[in-house]
Amino acid sequence: MKRPQVLIFAKPPRIGLAKTRLAKSLGSSVAARRIATALQAKTLRASLRGPWDTILYTAPDHELDNSLGGIWPAHLERRSQGPGHLGDRLSKGLREAPAGPVLFIGSDAPDISTALLREAVRALSRHDAVFGPAPDGGFWLFGLNKSARTKSPFYNVRWSGPHAMEDVWANLPETARIAVLPQLIDIDDAKDLDIWHGRHDAEVEAHTEAQTHTAPANEKPGFLKRLLRRQ
Repeated sequence: MKRPQVLIFAKPPRIGLAKTRLAKSLGSSVAARRIATALQAKTLRASLRGPWDTILYTAPDHELDNSLGGIWPAHLERRSQGPGHLGDRLSKGLREAPAGPVLFIGSDAPDISTALLREAVRALSRHDAVFGPAPDGGFWLFGLNKSARTKSPFYNVRWSGPHAMEDVWANLPETARIAVLPQLIDIDDAKDLDIWHGRHDAEVEAHTEAQTHTAPANEKPGFLKRLLRRQ
């Protein structure tokens, strides 16, 4: 297997720039910034400890040289997310990645770990793609084995809604072998934060016991809900 690439898509945790939904629902931009900073620190610790190349895709461009007080280490490669919507930015990352395993993550999942990223890489040794689902219908991780023929699966996707993972899944080839990692919660607003605090102990136990499983040959919308109920 070629050396994997882990691409982190995250903006600096600054007031008005990132976590605006969380700030609004908490009623405090300062609290939201602190939470976003902690989430990014956790994500970077997890992603910088494995046998892969980690690249941070951030915005706006003038933040590329920022260290955020050491949260973004000096040796961490940074690239511009570029213009456009989320699908455009993820597609840019896919285009710039070399052939081989490519993982896409954000910085919203407090339970992300190096072990789970390793599991995603292992899954790509046996599958064409891998998802780390989130309870809201999105995903905390997506990965695929890039080749010269790989087309971006990030277009015609209903982002920031309950169909995001389903739409990316539907864009993959019908013959694709797909692995599914344990579900992790993304912290997008205060409700997510309350759920995570309330369920954290039970979720950690469930994540420990959960096994990555192989999905049947790719099926279109409607299959995803049945699949996730198996976890």
